[in-house]
Amino acid sequence: MTHEAQQRSTDHGDGPDRPAAEVAAVAAELVAMAAADQQAAPCANADDFADQLAWRRLTAQHADRLTEILDAHGWPTADRFGAAAARGAWLVAQHADRQLEVQRRAVHLLERAVADGLASPRELAFLTDRRLVNDGREQIYGTQIAGVRDGAPVPWPCRDPERMDRLRAEVGIPPFDTYVAQFA
Repeated sequence: MTHEAQQRSTDHGDGPDRPAAEVAAVAAELVAMAAADQQAAPCANADDFADQLAWRRLTAQHADRLTEILDAHGWPTADRFGAAAARGAWLVAQHADRQLEVQRRAVHLLERAVADGLASPRELAFLTDRRLVNDGREQIYGTQIAGVRDGAPVPWPCRDPERMDRLRAEVGIPPFDTYVAQFA
């Protein structure tokens, strides 16, 4: 890690003074939150409104806890918390659709982590698009699907659809047609 990256990490409360046990406990919590998220994800669009409400409550609870983690540690990078915990933090932020300040903050911290080589540009692309769509703006990478038309997934509007696949390739996301074929 560069000195600048170490300073940024320290600026967010996750300096070398953090006990390993605390970091390990937060990592385990992020992994557990991701597992609960994935288990409950089918409820997001369930026909039963009680299931939808349970999903909303879970994602809100997770977003609240992620905020506390970000306050104490900054973005949970794989080098400090492990790959599963870093992915869990991303997943919680990705699903914080009703807490846009959490998503905005997560994008900002994840951008810094990516710039320092400590996080995935692919995950940043997905979270950036999700935040833009939730803010009512055009996405960049075409990762967010608006619906299905004539049996084919259609992305939310994109800023520059002609460049979308090139931008996707730059961050390790397959071309749009290849990506959506997996949902068919």
